[in-house]
Amino acid sequence: MIEIKNVSKTFTLHNQGATSINVMRDANLVVKAGECVALTGNSGSGKSTLMRMIYGNYLTQDGQILIGELDVVQAEPRDIIELRKTTLGYVSQFLRVVPRVSTLNVVAEPLLKIGVDVDVAEARAKDLLARLRIPQNLWQLSPLTFSGGEQQRVNIARGFAHTYPAMLLDEPTASLDAKNRETVLSLIEEAKARGAAIIGIFHDEAARDRVCDQQIDVSVFTPKVAA
Repeated sequence: MIEIKNVSKTFTLHNQGATSINVMRDANLVVKAGECVALTGNSGSGKSTLMRMIYGNYLTQDGQILIGELDVVQAEPRDIIELRKTTLGYVSQFLRVVPRVSTLNVVAEPLLKIGVDVDVAEARAKDLLARLRIPQNLWQLSPLTFSGGEQQRVNIARGFAHTYPAMLLDEPTASLDAKNRETVLSLIEEAKARGAAIIGIFHDEAARDRVCDQQIDVSVFTPKVAA
């Protein structure tokens, strides 16, 4: 479902004489339906860079990033937008929403965008918010007023609202208490069971060992600097 072929990435530092830095070279990775792959490596090894390339936030110099039949590297912006709406979900560490939109609508929005009936979308959102222990009296408030932990759980609920065939997870269990951590791991297992292909960054080693089928050290894709 997700296939990365010979992908390379260069950053150009325009404020430093257009200096180019090669941060990734010949990255290759295959994630099958129902499989979860963890990206590992030290800070700065390129885990987040690779995730952003897969999602289409970063341009890629060489190679292919296939999500199903679509090559993200060559895709038009409208195709990337459609991919994110229907096929590729992304649970980031930070909640970014429009102010004054209710928490219920924030979580239901991915379903509403693809034409799901309002009642069905809100029922799914309510179920996820309840599972992630967001008090019902907060559902009509903006999540921007919430604590960091509550915002993270709203972000997770939003990310799992639609049954995306492919998902990217950036530290989904970070800073969660034991009960909510267990809920998130169960959501990941449910997504795998329905056939989702998942790539994630997990600093929580126990979580990584539980839900991930492979662990890929991204540093192997980092160009070596000559001595």
